[in-house]
Order: sequence, then C-alpha cells, then structure tokens
Amino acid sequence: MISIWQRFRAQKPWAKILEVEAIVLMLIGALLMAGGKLSLDHTNTIEFCTSCHEMKNNNYEEYKHTIHAMNRTGVKATCSDCHVPHEFVDTMIRKIKASNDVFQHLMGTIDTKEKFEAHRLELAKRVWLRMKESDSRECRNCHDTKAMDPEKQGKTAQKQHQKLASGERTCIDCHYGIAHKEPEGGVEPRDVVGK
Repeated sequence: MISIWQRFRAQKPWAKILEVEAIVLMLIGALLMAGGKLSLDHTNTIEFCTSCHEMKNNNYEEYKHTIHAMNRTGVKATCSDCHVPHEFVDTMIRKIKASNDVFQHLMGTIDTKEKFEAHRLELAKRVWLRMKESDSRECRNCHDTKAMDPEKQGKTAQKQHQKLASGERTCIDCHYGIAHKEPEGGVEPRDVVGK
C-alpha cells in the first residue's frame, strides 16, 4: 500500500506545491475558526461585559442583586444569556450592532452615572424592542411555559402566562424590570411596539 508521503513525492512539483498550499490554507482556516470561536466566547463573559465602567457601575451592580444572578437553586443567567441570541447568524448580527456600544463608550456618551441615567430609557427601549421583535427568544431559551406549574402562581401570573402561551403576550411585556432598574418616567415595553 502506498503511503500518503510516497504518493506526495511521486507527484509532479507543481502538484506538490498546490497540495502543500491547500494544507496550509486548511490549517490557517482552522486556526481562524478556532480563534474566532474563542473570541466570540470571550465576548459573552461577564468579565468582558463589565470591562467598561458604564456596564460595571450601572447595569452589573443592579443585576448582581436580582433573581437572575442569585437564587435558591443556584441557576445563573449572565449578560449574554439575555442579550445575545444563541443562534450563530443572529449572534453575529447582534455582535455587529453591539459595536455601537463600544462607539458610545469611546465617545463618552454614557461615561458617568448622570449621563447613563439620562440615556437609560432610550437604551431600555432598544432592548425591549429587540425582545418584542424576537418574541422574547432569549427568555424562552431558559423559561418554558409548558414546564410552568400554574398552581404555584398567583391568579394574575396564571392569566398572563396563558396569554404568553397563546402568543398574545411575550415575556418582556411584564418582566421588563426583572434584571435592571426601570428607567425614570419610563413606558412599558408593550407601549414601545404594539403586539
């Protein structure tokens, strides 16, 4: 049986060059994919999300004391669980749009507590709109209406979760203040985009 090396040596010189180039290109492609995956995973960590002081001193401080960060069962949702879609193409689109956050950081738009609070409603509306448009997809990655026990819910929650299951409502219609402080003088998400 002829080994790969023997076959490679028996070929014409230009074929050898093409074969080597193909192998090198495949290796470069694999390295780029691995590097891209590592980079993407890193940008989904709390450490990365809180690396700018706007997020660390505002949103993260609020989040640390919510049910999504601390609860009796130890289940924890991180920034990316709620703000980044899990599907690859949607993740990439979201990451590209998030580059605006980096631009705003560099421009100093929300670099102080006062500036952040002045823009909080505008920022919240963008997130609410995204969640409304996706039918609260990121919430539904963890929360399943079929797995909910209505007997352990209050009457209002039972009624609203029936609307959620039927498609009349989405999670963000009611749970818009669950992980972050509600904006001063804010509006409810259902007023941002009618459903």
